Amino acid sequence: MKVLVADDSPITRRLLEAFLKQWGYDVVMVADGLEAWEILQREDAPRLAILDWVMPGMTGLEICRRIRAEQGRQYTYILLVTSKGEKADLIQGLEAGADDYLTKPVDQHELKVRLAAGRRILELQDALLRAQAELREQALRDPLTKLWNRRGILELLEKELARCERGQGPLGIAIGDLDHFKRVNDRYGHIAGDAVLREAAQRMARSCRVYDSLGRYGGEEFLILLPGCDLESAQRQADRLRQELAAEPIELEAQQVTITCSFGTTSVPSGTRAPIEDVLRVADAALYAAKEEGRNRVVSLPLRTGQAS
Repeated sequence: MKVLVADDSPITRRLLEAFLKQWGYDVVMVADGLEAWEILQREDAPRLAILDWVMPGMTGLEICRRIRAEQGRQYTYILLVTSKGEKADLIQGLEAGADDYLTKPVDQHELKVRLAAGRRILELQDALLRAQAELREQALRDPLTKLWNRRGILELLEKELARCERGQGPLGIAIGDLDHFKRVNDRYGHIAGDAVLREAAQRMARSCRVYDSLGRYGGEEFLILLPGCDLESAQRQADRLRQELAAEPIELEAQQVTITCSFGTTSVPSGTRAPIEDVLRVADAALYAAKEEGRNRVVSLPLRTGQAS
């Protein structure tokens, strides 16, 4: 693990560097507070920092306050090194955001133990963040198909619409609905219907580009986000999905069942502000038209000027 040591005393720096390298740490040494602050702003900043209380440029106390005032950054575990031994001074350091402190001259055994405690805290925090990310991922995934669920795909749609509004390219949107899916459930049962949904999801996922997003919008409906696609391109991409679904029958209870899908598509031009409700309404209207025209087809409708401002 990388450790930042900031101290204006060359003797203290050499001593700490020798200890830390002996214990297997990757050491970054600086002699003043301004350089320490600059290093702590980098993306690859050390997660452990040993800061002298009194340094040129910026004190260790001020660095503590600035780090704790920043929101959303990875946690930095800070050991404040000081010759101040008064209880009031130590309380001041902890209130400024230091996690622990050492008094000079630094005892190597005490330093080793306190660094190990800081390392454990950082490892526990990383594990907690990973667990939170996994739980969030689970909350946004459909348990049956493993695609994004309705909430997850709509959150992604909001982000893609924001990118589109900033002029980062058009955004194609497609809504697909499996044709006559109720007949599958009625004839073969819901367990077989679930198997069909899983297979349909896998086939569409294989046909999507790596930067497309695919989610289960509800029941047997799917929402596909197609960055960079104008109306014509969105229609072509949706038709590829349609063909992939219908290409081969699905094996179901020793029988082969052909599944088709109808798609409605629209596109938001780059630089356009389009409310999510309007975009979905147009795509849904296109899907309804595809159903009305006989199913197993793609219908595209443009986003009218009055629907996006």
